[in-house]
Amino acid sequence: MHTPFRHAPSLFVKKRPVHLTYFVTRRCNARCPFCFYEEARDAPGGAPELSPEEVRRVAGSLDGLLWVLFSGGEPFLREDLVELSGIFHDTNHAAFLTYPTNGSLPDVVVERTEEILGRCRESVVVVKLSLDGVGRDHDALRRTPGGFDRVMRAHQGLAALADRYPRLELGINTLFCSDNQWRMGGIIDFVRRLDGVRSHTITMVRGHPGKGGSRDVDLGHYERMSSRLEERWNDGRRRFHRFAGGRFKAAQDRLQRRLIHRTLRQRRRLIPCYAGRLNLVLAESGELYPCEGRWDRSFGNVRDAGYDVRGLLRSERAARIQEEIASGGCYCSHECNFLTNILFNPAMHPGLLRDYARLRLGLPGRAA
Repeated sequence: MHTPFRHAPSLFVKKRPVHLTYFVTRRCNARCPFCFYEEARDAPGGAPELSPEEVRRVAGSLDGLLWVLFSGGEPFLREDLVELSGIFHDTNHAAFLTYPTNGSLPDVVVERTEEILGRCRESVVVVKLSLDGVGRDHDALRRTPGGFDRVMRAHQGLAALADRYPRLELGINTLFCSDNQWRMGGIIDFVRRLDGVRSHTITMVRGHPGKGGSRDVDLGHYERMSSRLEERWNDGRRRFHRFAGGRFKAAQDRLQRRLIHRTLRQRRRLIPCYAGRLNLVLAESGELYPCEGRWDRSFGNVRDAGYDVRGLLRSERAARIQEEIASGGCYCSHECNFLTNILFNPAMHPGLLRDYARLRLGLPGRAA
């Protein structure tokens, strides 16, 4: 029931969400200047977080899910994160449960990850530690003194867990922004030496390049660092994901980085976007969105809709938003959307297979 292959019909009929990003909390113990959720994070008051019982009703209104990503804020600040994970495991048979974390609570992260592994025995559990620099560079960028040391403690604990739990996928996520782009080569080399890490992702800072601040990035350097990442990662150690189809996911990552570079370079959408149809975003307040880049386009609040997601998606309002997105009026570099936009678009599969073949042969990726 938890196999990814049960979602194959969505290759052709894109009417059922397969990917849910759930912001479990807006609370965070960091104040990163590049945070795209800072408006909600720093706003006073606000609606209470969805309770486990409310989440259970939301999950019951959804069909099976391929991927649930628990976001925030810092998701490990939710004391009931294990219970929330179990809801989507049992109700929606999620094949993948993903937890990005700043790693600032290493003991909590390791303890709750092990509890999730014990509770959600049919899902692949992915924990992505944020690492945006080495040593004091990381602390300065994230404005968290001692943050790097805590991330390293979290890494050590999770790497030990991964030795015992084959379903645990430990990854590192590095934000690519103007503040660290010229140190990216050193970060890549550092992560390459970390034990137990199965993937390293470079995530483009949200917003369009050239807007100033953290978003003033050099796209040519992003392309060069993407190539360096591929070269360093494909170094004979063959550190691919351990789950079935893991090498295809690595190939998708390669193709995705090229598409992100081209999209931002050309400032237009290059492939169809399935946000609002295959992808949904649920905020801690109960607000339902098509994607993380359209906070101005809510489908409505699940509390007001009796927790009926299907009902919200059948509304005229949802139809207008979905049509607006499908028409290509926007473009972005959001990796979660590119994941489904590549995997569930048959037109992308020849390129995906070529990257897969190059991985098998130990060859570098193709040029953007």
